[in-house]
Amino acid sequence: MKTVALLRRSAVAKTFGGACLALGLVVLAGCAGTQQGPADTSANIVTESDETPQRRRARIRLELAVGYFEQGRVEVALDEVKQALASDPAYSPAYNLRGLIFMRLNEPRQAEDSFRRALALDARDGDTLHNFGWLQCQQGRFDESFRALRQALENPLYGGRAKSFMALGLCQSRAGRFEDSEQSLSRSYELDAANPVTGYNLALLLLRRNELPRAQFYIRRLNNSDLANAESLWLGIRVEQRLSDRVAMDQLAEQLRKRYPQSREATLLGRGAFNE
Repeated sequence: MKTVALLRRSAVAKTFGGACLALGLVVLAGCAGTQQGPADTSANIVTESDETPQRRRARIRLELAVGYFEQGRVEVALDEVKQALASDPAYSPAYNLRGLIFMRLNEPRQAEDSFRRALALDARDGDTLHNFGWLQCQQGRFDESFRALRQALENPLYGGRAKSFMALGLCQSRAGRFEDSEQSLSRSYELDAANPVTGYNLALLLLRRNELPRAQFYIRRLNNSDLANAESLWLGIRVEQRLSDRVAMDQLAEQLRKRYPQSREATLLGRGAFNE
């Protein structure tokens, strides 16, 4: 397992916007034993035959920890991480996962310590930089967050560019840097157009900037997929209402009432509160 990251499309939270920005903590398991950094020669690539017994025990423990973390059994996952680090105290992916676990447990100081330990061992690991950047964004440390996320994106070997552009765009929006946010979210969308969090937040940003046809494009695509939910339907209704497309608005409203009758969005619809 190379590393662990948050923000996976296949495990997207049930909401796409709001204060939490619907990002949740989810994990990506990578390939075993790969090393970040320039791959100039085959000697720089760590393969399974190079793995020490201590590293192998740590990796197996971490694979178990990831499984428990995905199931929501965070205390068991944390115990497995402790055993991984007991086998190999220099195993940076274990510190990265420990940071995610502490984020889930709402222990930001311990999460930060874990991410810093991981980066001390592997300063270029894109997933750790991504996770640390998102933690800093949640704490309102925007400049630090931008720096960490951009460092992740600067690594040519980093495979999570779509999610990091998304996180960067969301954090820029939180900081009120809306033009930068649109650029980052648009880049994320280019890399992964099927990500509902990106599509939703890009449409929301464009609605707020009164770029209605563009907002309509992104939210219609989301609402025409099986990932539509109460929040995305409500955003679609608001966009269609601003565009005076009564037919499209009524179709979305009917879906919202039928599928999510008890939702906050259905209540807002009943009140005609299109600006809330």
